[in-house]
Amino acid sequence: MEFLFADWLGTPAWFWLAFLALVALLTAFDLGVLHKKDREMGIGESLKLSAFYIGIALAFGAWIWAERGADLGMKYYTGFFIEKALSIDNVFVISLIFTYFAIPARYQYRALLWGILAVILLRGLMIAGGAALVSEAYWVLYIFAAFLIVTGIKMFFAGDKPMDVGSNPVVKWISTHMPVTRELHAQKFFVRITDERTGKLVTAATPLFLALVVINLADLVFAVDSVPAIFAITTDPFIVYTSNIMAILGLRALYFALAAMVHRFHYLKYALAAVLVFIGAKIFVSDFVMDGAKFPPLLSLVVTIALIAAGIGYSLWKTKGQPEPEWPAA
Repeated sequence: MEFLFADWLGTPAWFWLAFLALVALLTAFDLGVLHKKDREMGIGESLKLSAFYIGIALAFGAWIWAERGADLGMKYYTGFFIEKALSIDNVFVISLIFTYFAIPARYQYRALLWGILAVILLRGLMIAGGAALVSEAYWVLYIFAAFLIVTGIKMFFAGDKPMDVGSNPVVKWISTHMPVTRELHAQKFFVRITDERTGKLVTAATPLFLALVVINLADLVFAVDSVPAIFAITTDPFIVYTSNIMAILGLRALYFALAAMVHRFHYLKYALAAVLVFIGAKIFVSDFVMDGAKFPPLLSLVVTIALIAAGIGYSLWKTKGQPEPEWPAA
C-alpha cells in the first residue's frame, strides 16, 4: 500500500495509476464495444461521442479540483481547452493525410486509435523530458515562453500553406526500403505478398500504415507548440500530461464531425495565435513585472476561453453559408 502513496514527479502514484486505468478503460470501451467492426461514423454519432469524452475530461478536472485544490484544477482546465482548440488544426492535417492515401472513412477510426495510443507514449516522453529540464533549470521556461510568442506571431501572419504529404522524407524512406502495396487490405497495416522479382513471400506495408506514420509525425510537430504552452501554464507533470491526453483522447471522435466542417474554423488560427502569445507573455509578466507573484490562474483560464470562443464564434459567423467541402476519404 505504501507504493500507492509514493511520490511520482510530485504526485502520489495512485493518481497516476487511476488516470492510466481511466485511459485504458475508455480505449477498451471505445474499441471493444462501440467499434467492434470497421464502419463509417456519422456526424451525429461523432458529436455525441465527443460530448461524452469532453464530459469525462471535465469531470476528471473536477476531481483534480476537489483532491488537489482550485489552483491546479483551473490550470488543468486551461491546458485542456488550449489543447482542444489546437487539435482543430490537427484535424485539418489528418483529413489531408487520409485524402492523400485514399483511406475510406470506415478504416479511419482504427487508424486514429492506434495513432492516439502512440501519442500517449510520445507525449509522455516529451513531457517527462520537459519536466526534467524545467526542474533542473527554471530559465528553460523563458525559452518556452519566447518560443510561444514567436510561434503565435508567425501563426498570425502565416498564409494557408497545404501540407505536402508526398514529399515527406519518412514516406519516401519507407517506400524505398520496403515493399508498399498500392491498394488497401482492409484495416491491415502489413500484409504478405509475392515479390515480383524473386517470387518469394515478403512483408509489405499498406497505405494505411503510411498514413498512420505521417499522422504521428504531424502530431510531433503539433506537440512542439502544445507541450510548451501547457508548461507555461504549470510545471506540474501530472497536470501537464493529463490535460494534454484528455484533450487528445476525444480527438478521434471529434474528427469525423470537424473534418466535414473544418473550413468553418478558418479564423480560429488567429485566436490560437493570440492564446500562444498571451500564455508566453504571462511568464515574463509574472516574473519581471509582478516581481515573481503568481499570475492569477482564474484570469488565465478566462482569457484563454474568451479568445478561443471569440475565434470560433467569428469563424462560424464569417463562413456562414459557405458550401461544405467534399468528404475527405476517397
